[in-house]
Amino acid sequence: MSVLEPRDTAAPPAAADTPTGGGGVLDREHRALSVGIVSVVLLIAFEATAVGTAMPVAARELDGVPLYAFAFSAYFTTSLFAMVLSGQWSDRSGPLAPLTAGMSAFAAGLLLSGTAGSMWLFILGRAVQGLGGGLVIVALYVVISRAYAEHLRPAIMAAFAAGWVVPSVVGPLAAGTITEHLGWRWVFVGIPALVVFPLALALPAIRRTASGPADPHAPLPPYDRRRIRLALAVSLGAALLQYAGQELRWLSLVPAVVGAALLVPAVRGLLPRGTYRAARGLPSVVLLRGIAAGAFIAAESFVPLMLVTERGLSPTLAGLSLAVGGLTWALGSYVQSRPWTEPYRERLMVGGMVLVALSIAAAPSVLIQAVPAWAVAVAWAFGCFGMGIVIALTSVLLLKLSAPEEAGANSAALQISDGLSNVLLLAAGGAAFAALGGGAVGHAATGGGGGGSHPVAFAAVFLPMAAVAAVGAWVATRLGVRDGAADRASA
Repeated sequence: MSVLEPRDTAAPPAAADTPTGGGGVLDREHRALSVGIVSVVLLIAFEATAVGTAMPVAARELDGVPLYAFAFSAYFTTSLFAMVLSGQWSDRSGPLAPLTAGMSAFAAGLLLSGTAGSMWLFILGRAVQGLGGGLVIVALYVVISRAYAEHLRPAIMAAFAAGWVVPSVVGPLAAGTITEHLGWRWVFVGIPALVVFPLALALPAIRRTASGPADPHAPLPPYDRRRIRLALAVSLGAALLQYAGQELRWLSLVPAVVGAALLVPAVRGLLPRGTYRAARGLPSVVLLRGIAAGAFIAAESFVPLMLVTERGLSPTLAGLSLAVGGLTWALGSYVQSRPWTEPYRERLMVGGMVLVALSIAAAPSVLIQAVPAWAVAVAWAFGCFGMGIVIALTSVLLLKLSAPEEAGANSAALQISDGLSNVLLLAAGGAAFAALGGGAVGHAATGGGGGGSHPVAFAAVFLPMAAVAAVGAWVATRLGVRDGAADRASA
């Protein structure tokens, strides 16, 4: 999440790339802002790791294992609309208001899921949470576009990745312990109390360094209602496709056709021209982000469920199998932030996607009982290293290609690609999982693995996602990394 340098509301946009404050993200000028926004990331990271650990138990107790993928994709579906709204809101009046509204909705969604009495109500809570998450993620990009010079963006991106390290280790352990001793609901209802601290820390610094429109001397642009309608069509179309894939009946062709009719033209209007054909420059950056995030998240969502139901691990151990990935993700992001890597960014992206593809392909090897369960943790550590490189660099490159007044819209496009790919690939993986008997795994093992399980259903999720990630390695050769002026002209 990144973009330009600190300036007050009277500073002209042209000054955005001028280094100030000693050139460090923790110097006196940046310290409060950096700590504040990294605290927001810490909260999001803790929620992601904790909820992922509790999700298999929640789905089983709510008799919702066949709808397991919905619990993840509902978040991404609603966040698609919120991302576009946040981009326009942030470009028009600054990122402060959408960030505050997003954190509030994020907390409300957690409370709704934590008190749900049915799987569909649980999914509704996840959808509300997605609205908040979509507002927050784009607003954070705009904050960095205004508050950090270009040479500081790789460093703040590395700090964001580092913010995942402690939650990745502590989150699964804490969530697993709470789930086993108090119940999964406490994982959801306890997190909203943590929202207060990052907001109290971040909001004053954001108000001081990144509030107001990008160009305070220009008249406020009107909201682009066409883009907002397109965003709504994307969310509705993605939800219909997800529903059709989950039902697997002839009548499901109706919502599938309607969803595709809404989705395809809307996405074409929201993403940069040439995205689907991997045109060099900004379109390929946006496409690569979607491929990497979608394939990885769709696969990762099923890792805890696979370990709990097929190998009999406790929720705590299943969540901890992904914990090392937080460390290696941060390491990958740190590597890309080093100045010496700049001439090799395209090669780093290709290598990162190869690691992602190999790790996803290796994960279902634990379905073979002779393979130790910890093998998936090793595979995921390598995949997370690759993701740390790719996710950070796609953010850095996108902001390098974006003029200050376009930071919100282009960041929204990047996040739409990310979120839409998550929805569609989760829908595809969930449909394959359900079609091959995956819904029965919820009744398989509560403490011991194996009996009545369907390992083929899990393989049908992981192997296609590995193939998608392999395509991403080719797209990474299309980024056309050149000097900033040529990049921006081509964009």
